[in-house]
Amino acid sequence: MKFEMSLKRFSLCAALSVATIVPLAATPLQPHRAVYDVDLASATDRSGISTMRGRMVYEFRGAECEGYTTNFRFVTQIGTRGERRVTDQQTTTFEAADGSLFRFVTKTFVDDIEDRSVEGTAMAEEGGLVVELSGPAGGTIELEKALFPTAHMLKVLERASAGERFFEQPIFDGSEDGDSIVTTSVVVGPEKDAAGDDKEATVDPILTENSYRNISIAYFNSSNATGEGTPDYRIAFKMLENGITRDLDMDYGDFALKGILTDLELLPTSDC
Repeated sequence: MKFEMSLKRFSLCAALSVATIVPLAATPLQPHRAVYDVDLASATDRSGISTMRGRMVYEFRGAECEGYTTNFRFVTQIGTRGERRVTDQQTTTFEAADGSLFRFVTKTFVDDIEDRSVEGTAMAEEGGLVVELSGPAGGTIELEKALFPTAHMLKVLERASAGERFFEQPIFDGSEDGDSIVTTSVVVGPEKDAAGDDKEATVDPILTENSYRNISIAYFNSSNATGEGTPDYRIAFKMLENGITRDLDMDYGDFALKGILTDLELLPTSDC
């Protein structure tokens, strides 16, 4: 199903997206491990989905002196037309701090049986990206310039700090078959403080001690490079200036998911 591939993109974008060989930015990102409970918010008859619930674990480590590593796992139980199945999506990525390289491995299991595996390395060159895919379907692919996920997140923070509220940017995150880029349209809201009745913000003091911004990102396939028309999907969330995200809304057209932060562990920062 479409969403089994598309959901993986949240691991890289919620957490988001440069393939230009420059230093990544001065904003320090907080290494952390976040756990989200995910439930079905809505679904059309066409989707065939009757129920869905799961848990998402996102771990981010690294610093601009050593590069960035993410580990992501999303386990869901899905009910479709009287049947139930369990999907388990596991992704590991590494992004060089200078934006020159991005490695990715994704494995998807359905009812404990491996259903899909994608592995590769993307390298930024002067004219664009060169992606080398591993495995039986491997090969070398040349793509246009695009941002890698952590650099994209830093770019969002940088532009938000500069007062920008909207911009478009292509990204590459290794999603689906790892052979294409997508165009993102990013909308950035003003800074806000957590409200007193915001129960999600009580998970850790850092969520109330720091302001956040509402971020909305629409994703368009590479054939619609201008970012016009209907996006393939949208993701919205609250993001602190250190990169921690919560209150997730993921809209895939025929169905939508809601993710709530339930546990947050702050990991040691690197001594650069």
